Amino acid sequence: MNSEYKPDFGKFKLTAGKFYGDPVLDKGLQTTENSKFYAISSRFKPFSNKGKSLVIQYTVKHEQKIDCGGGYVKIFPSNLDQKKLSGDSHYYIMFGPDICGSDTKKVHVILNYKNKPHPIKKPIRCKVDGYTHLYTLIIRPDQTYKVKIDNEMVASGNLEDDLDFLPPKKINDPTVKKPMDWDDRIEIDDPNDVKPEGEWKPRQIDNPNYRGVWPHPQIDNPNYSPDYSIYSFENISVIGLDIWQVRAGTIFDNFLITDDEEYAEDFGDETWGETKGPEKEMNIKQIEEEQARERATEEKYFEQQFKKLERKTQSGRDRAEKNAATKAEL
Repeated sequence: MNSEYKPDFGKFKLTAGKFYGDPVLDKGLQTTENSKFYAISSRFKPFSNKGKSLVIQYTVKHEQKIDCGGGYVKIFPSNLDQKKLSGDSHYYIMFGPDICGSDTKKVHVILNYKNKPHPIKKPIRCKVDGYTHLYTLIIRPDQTYKVKIDNEMVASGNLEDDLDFLPPKKINDPTVKKPMDWDDRIEIDDPNDVKPEGEWKPRQIDNPNYRGVWPHPQIDNPNYSPDYSIYSFENISVIGLDIWQVRAGTIFDNFLITDDEEYAEDFGDETWGETKGPEKEMNIKQIEEEQARERATEEKYFEQQFKKLERKTQSGRDRAEKNAATKAEL
């Protein structure tokens, strides 16, 4: 269902793109208009992932070699009004690649906790070429997570450690202060260094009294309370694309939500895994053909220029001979 929140949302089309592994199997949703917001979603029977793993998986193909735009998906609760889907819509999970210039080339992992989005603190780099790639997020009941790209793990950890859901377990003891005589200067001015004429700074030597960084004693944080349900969401019911793209052309395909990690891996191998090789071969062939056409065009151009030069040179010779003959007659 397309959102009607804005009248000028970008439009999707169903296509396998300019190059593909299979013309039918590789058909997906492609963005078609530059500098547009896009909002589309699909609803399914509500479920809870409590006590089970949650696997979110799909493929992204930045065929246009995107310079700025999102390639991520969002998971929503059942109360989402799909026709009003926008960037302000409350979501449970945001996952997938985001690219903008040379600085932003990352994979988002953002989980909602107590109505506040919490992004992962670890940097995860996304793929930036023009081929189809498989993105997988796994959230387990033991509060661990795993991110895979092309069925290879690129990040893993504990939700509580890597996303700031809860206050820290330990805090600095407010009743303890650093001793006045604690010297944490690594280097000091050399007392034996002599000041020459002109601008001068004493050279630095190792501080003989250096004691390292003062370890502030810590105590249990009274505001910390463990929550073993961070990973779980109730009434998961909608998956959607809510993105902005400067240069359109991205293709989304092979969406999968499951609680079976092995099935997700097998599904990825049977879809993306089967067509990734032929897709690359077709693209390489197209590039070689395009280069051959460009060479032929260049050769034709230079040939035409050479003929023009030849004609000009011959014309100059003819004029010179005619002038010589006229001069001889005179």
